[in-house]
Amino acid sequence: MISLSIIIVNYKTPLLIVDCIRSIKSQTKNISYEIIVADNLSNDDSKEIICTEFTDVIWLQINYNAGFARANNAGIRLSKGEIILLLNPDTIVVDDAIENCYLRFIKSNYVACGVQLLNQDNTPQISGNFFMKGGLNHLLALPYLGPFLRTIAFAIKVKKTNVQQASAEEKVDWINGAYLMVKKSAINKAGLLDEDFFLYAEETEWCSRLLKTGEICIYGDLHVTHIQGETINKETKTSDKGYSNLYDKKGLQLMVSNHLRIRKQFGAGWFLFHLFIFTIEIPIFTILSFFDNFFHGKYPFADSKKIKGFTKNVFKVWQLLPVIMMKKPHFYKMF
Repeated sequence: MISLSIIIVNYKTPLLIVDCIRSIKSQTKNISYEIIVADNLSNDDSKEIICTEFTDVIWLQINYNAGFARANNAGIRLSKGEIILLLNPDTIVVDDAIENCYLRFIKSNYVACGVQLLNQDNTPQISGNFFMKGGLNHLLALPYLGPFLRTIAFAIKVKKTNVQQASAEEKVDWINGAYLMVKKSAINKAGLLDEDFFLYAEETEWCSRLLKTGEICIYGDLHVTHIQGETINKETKTSDKGYSNLYDKKGLQLMVSNHLRIRKQFGAGWFLFHLFIFTIEIPIFTILSFFDNFFHGKYPFADSKKIKGFTKNVFKVWQLLPVIMMKKPHFYKMF
């Protein structure tokens, strides 16, 4: 009998997945589990590399690049376990983390859980987060308005938006999708991941629905290494590791997905508010970057490429406004 179904989405990352599965097998000995690899039409030798070494892996072939939500949903539909683990291909399991997490989680009343993600140098990654009214924390990524708003937030002691490093069991509102363990009973109530999303913010929106069925936590004493952003950075030709890049193809996907999530979770008013703030950021970014560079002895137009990219991405969101506002089913794949 299968206790745990581990779902890994592949898009041209066979070597990362081989390392990931090796770590799973070496660190998970005392529970029964299955590994489902959902392939988003990689069109390479991924299946041969992975399934030759791991003959027990269940290969789920998807006939197009379905993104994170749709591929994981296909894996969930195929799964046999009562506990589901969505696991990024660029993760390495350490210290029996999956096994210990499962054994603790199955005895708890939580509907979903995560672990403390680590960088390769063992420094912590933000793994658990809290919702802010209207999703206002997404404005913090804006180049000049963001730091200004952050200063105000600190001054008025706004509640924290995330757990910088979980030291023990901590209740949170949503979990980083690189490692997200969920009870199938909760999925049956909350529904699957929203298939309008291609990439980014889908786990946030999902957790907002899961949270209505029960509590969510991070087990801070359990660790998984996460090599952040390897797949998407290769695809979009960017070296950025975080989620504050708003200037290129990756930035467009982030911007669209975050606005979509705000529309779905908080409503049309908050969506329009965010789009308005992002729009007025364009002249603010243009003017302040000129003087900022000038007074720091730099070329005044050094940020012109970023400004152009940001402006282009904002206007793309404006183009999508009718379909987002009307909540029509739409696959928001931006590259």
